[in-house]
Amino acid sequence: MFRTSAHQIDKDSRPGRGAASNAPGRYERRERQAEHDGWEIAEDMPKIRTEVTEEMPRSVITHVGSPDLPFDRTLNPYRGCEHGCIYCFARPTHAYLGMSAGLDFETRLVARPDAPAVLEQELARRIYRVAPLAIGTNTDPYQPIERDYRIMRGCLEVLEAHRHPVMITTKGTGILRDLDILRRMAKLGLVKVGISITTLDADIARRLEPRVPRPEKRIEIMRSLSRAGVPVRVMVSPVVPGLTEAEIESILTAARDAGAVSASWIMLRLPQEVSPLFQDWLREHYPARAERVMARLREMHGGRDYDGEWFRRMRGSGPYAQMIGQRFRLAAKRLGLDRPQPELRCDLFRVPVKPGEQLSLF
Repeated sequence: MFRTSAHQIDKDSRPGRGAASNAPGRYERRERQAEHDGWEIAEDMPKIRTEVTEEMPRSVITHVGSPDLPFDRTLNPYRGCEHGCIYCFARPTHAYLGMSAGLDFETRLVARPDAPAVLEQELARRIYRVAPLAIGTNTDPYQPIERDYRIMRGCLEVLEAHRHPVMITTKGTGILRDLDILRRMAKLGLVKVGISITTLDADIARRLEPRVPRPEKRIEIMRSLSRAGVPVRVMVSPVVPGLTEAEIESILTAARDAGAVSASWIMLRLPQEVSPLFQDWLREHYPARAERVMARLREMHGGRDYDGEWFRRMRGSGPYAQMIGQRFRLAAKRLGLDRPQPELRCDLFRVPVKPGEQLSLF
């Protein structure tokens, strides 16, 4: 169902992109693919550009019930992500929009400019009960278009005004533009940040994550946040067996030296359309390693490319997964990163005042 080879896009048309194809979403009834017109005339295909449309959401807080996650609510300022990480487990969500998990996910983006206002309305509801809000769990809130839309900053302004705790996950240097807000929130115990690093090898990173800031830039993000008093966690994510697994210890060391106070890891996940996209990527960039990488993954998932069961989906099972976990635990303990980040405060939350309501005297 998810074969992508028939939908391959010429390399010259997709510079700086992660996916090599654009197969239809899994809910589409019709399939489209390019065909030669029969004329023996050389033509240059246009380069694929990023397109952004806007969405007016009625709700922006998504409640989740996954027992293996440390949060129960999320917010995503954008749908799709221009970073183009080929391994992104969120790619299949683009099918709900009638688009492809391939190039559409990283080139046809959806911005939600009203998200800050809608967020404030949701925080003001009588039934709302405060708990840390996770941002960046699906798509990166600091992808390049945030520079123009500033939706994430607007959400942070709302959260700061009402002293609501937030957990942020990102790879983007754009988070440093919001350092003023984050510094103030950190002083109140209202924010913590996770920075994801897959590899320190610049060449591998450029291929895996074509529009993500270089690894050394992400190390500098940690350093800047740490100096500002913001608790930082390094996320060794994802670990790609046979490609990046050797870097676990070096990533943790670099992060510790940059001020990270804790660490976590996630094994490569290939749900639904992500598996064929990633396998096409392997054959294009690392053909000699492709079979080894996939063999290791299947070994951890009972012979399948992916096992979506709770508590197994992010780590896998079996001897190889146990070995990776043990290496991580030993390195994290040695470096002092085997501790959780500080708990965020929920007792400072101030319910937004609706128009016409009387302000509290206290």
